[in-house]
Amino acid sequence: MSLPVSASSFKQLLGDRAVLDRAEDLTLYEYDGGVDKHKPDLVVFPRTREQVKAVVDLARKENLQFVGRGAGTGLSGGVIPRYGGVMVSFARMNQIEEIDLPNERMQVQPGVVNLDVTLAVQRDGYFFAPDPSSQRACTIGGNVAENAGGPHTLAYGVTTNHVLGLHVLMPDGTSFETGGPEQDLPGYDLTGIITGSEGTMALVTGATLRLMRQPELVKTVLAIYNTTEDAANTVSEITARAITPVAVEMLDGEMLRMVEEATHAGYPLDAQAVLLIEMEGLTEAVEEQVEQVRLACEACHCREFRIAKDATERDLLWKGRKNAFGAVGRMSPFYYVQDGVVPRTKITETLLEIYRIGEKYGLKISNIFHAGDGNMHPIILFDARIPGQLRAAQLAGDEILAYCISVGGSITGEHGVGMEKMELMAQQFSDDTLEMIKDFKNLFDPECRLNPGKLLPLGKCCGEIHQKPGTTF
Repeated sequence: MSLPVSASSFKQLLGDRAVLDRAEDLTLYEYDGGVDKHKPDLVVFPRTREQVKAVVDLARKENLQFVGRGAGTGLSGGVIPRYGGVMVSFARMNQIEEIDLPNERMQVQPGVVNLDVTLAVQRDGYFFAPDPSSQRACTIGGNVAENAGGPHTLAYGVTTNHVLGLHVLMPDGTSFETGGPEQDLPGYDLTGIITGSEGTMALVTGATLRLMRQPELVKTVLAIYNTTEDAANTVSEITARAITPVAVEMLDGEMLRMVEEATHAGYPLDAQAVLLIEMEGLTEAVEEQVEQVRLACEACHCREFRIAKDATERDLLWKGRKNAFGAVGRMSPFYYVQDGVVPRTKITETLLEIYRIGEKYGLKISNIFHAGDGNMHPIILFDARIPGQLRAAQLAGDEILAYCISVGGSITGEHGVGMEKMELMAQQFSDDTLEMIKDFKNLFDPECRLNPGKLLPLGKCCGEIHQKPGTTF
């Protein structure tokens, strides 16, 4: 059971300006990009790995739980302090420690913003491949915790494919390093175990990242459709022709109109769907791919095939995609985002099922998603001020994810399980598998102090022992 938190010992450790304990300040840290909320008892801002360790040691001494936090842009409640305790914010650990271009790698602290990695090396012809839609705000530590993806993961993979090593702090205060600049180190893949563990096994205090060379040529295409079915069928058609673009994004009519009104990216307001398709690589190969993609789109009744004429037009098209969530906020006071995954051949029927579920619950659902790898992002619009609408949105989200499982998919592609999808884990995995996940958690965190009450269904999660009387979610 958590004890009442006194901030004085943490202020003595870090200084008054590195600790928040006033109710009005803590309110800013009770949520992420999802719908769940719960306040921490205090928030601390360490600047060094040594300070992080000191915070963890003190929290253990005071019998407190703790959770790490990056920018709070997650979408599954993974950073919500379910049972209170200490929130360890890495916002002030935001330094790039080393850039090693000859070996195509970079050492960073966990609070470095994703986009800043690319900005630091783009003049030298390099970039960091993982590009979540929140890349202007989200941080590397959070990307590692959630194994973040983004539009370009179709060709480049997700965060785990671009992390060479980690500096890690265990919940008992033990620190160690995983992986490193060397390639293919022997032993267990501890970097892979930590990456995607949603901050439940260890705190990441540093990362070695893989950098990539910028391609010789980039071509971005906007394919415009009169039906969502034709757009969805195009994704399978492109795959059937053995073409692998670096990105294939889809926006349905509802979403593209919201985006266009907010960003003026050039999406046609009368279309029912668009595909944003990008190819890159050697000039000759890209030119050939563009032509093959054109044929695939035309075979699926694309009404217009636009190729961005220059970098400015390309950036504008991507501005529309990257700022989509902000555009939704102009049209609805609240929205709930999911990220179920389905096989590419099931995209069309999944979209139809999503629309059916929206009608069932009386809610409008728009769609913008990584069509290339079947990572669906239905955005459920609702108004929490209307009694019952939040619950309806949650039920609709659960039903959508259950359908994704039923057609051979998953409950999450990049947002994580967190608090929002815990109960659905029992539909995705067998009891034996859930027990194995719990065993891994207990191995790293036997006292269940780090980010408790996440990932596993209630009744199987060790964090329940810490719940405060009267706490509800």
